[in-house]
Amino acid sequence: MKVWMSLDMEGVAGVVDWDQCRPGSASYALGCALLQDEVNAAIEGAIAGGATQVVLNDSHSRMANLDPRRIVGEAHYISGGHKPMYMMQGLDASFDAVFLVGYHGSISGKPSTLSHTYNPEVFTRAQVGGIDVGESGINALVAEHHRVPIAFVTGDVVTWEETEPFAPGAAHVVTKESITRGSAHSLHPTESCRLIRAGAEDAMARVAAGSVGLPGITRPGVLDLELATADMADIATWARGVDRTGQRSVRISGDDLLEVYRSFVAVTYITRQAGGR
Repeated sequence: MKVWMSLDMEGVAGVVDWDQCRPGSASYALGCALLQDEVNAAIEGAIAGGATQVVLNDSHSRMANLDPRRIVGEAHYISGGHKPMYMMQGLDASFDAVFLVGYHGSISGKPSTLSHTYNPEVFTRAQVGGIDVGESGINALVAEHHRVPIAFVTGDVVTWEETEPFAPGAAHVVTKESITRGSAHSLHPTESCRLIRAGAEDAMARVAAGSVGLPGITRPGVLDLELATADMADIATWARGVDRTGQRSVRISGDDLLEVYRSFVAVTYITRQAGGR
């Protein structure tokens, strides 16, 4: 069985400050070390559960947060910015399971440590099929397109609550309880890694048993976005398939869920020119 894993950082146990997540900051090395340990635990669990190949897609910030020499299991590593499929680069129909490791809550949901939805300076809310989503729900468009189930999720409680509708039957590990957007009660990193290793192995057993369902996104897929300013909404319509629905809102829809996601990626890039980073 083949596993494809998207890894973020804000949902990792012990990560609670933007400095831990930003390249060049004093605490960034610690954030990377905590992330690497949780990713390696997920790889080890997947292999123990029968995975024959694991492919990692680094999805955080500049998307080069791991030390390739320390990746276990001879997992392949997709890294670097400006990837055309962004957080979902490398996923295709040949995979049997999607893992989302170190994920976080949405910008518009319950308090979740370091919550945002792709670009916190641009997007203030996102919905897929009328359901409020964070990055996991948006990324589920690609998983549904390729008909690969989201089988394992790690992050805080809010992360799982927001992902669960798109990951029926999946295994998950809660790495921390968010107190506010800037604080959390985290598991000890050793305990978090132990649970992730066991959870990943359990996820593989569920996939093998056929008990993990697809995200279930119906067609035509509809992605509604609220943006911080009217200028950003206007610029968003420059991307293919994006329609204005309000002063600060746009909609991307279509039967091809991969194209819906591609248009969203285009929006994330071009809106940076309207005041977003």
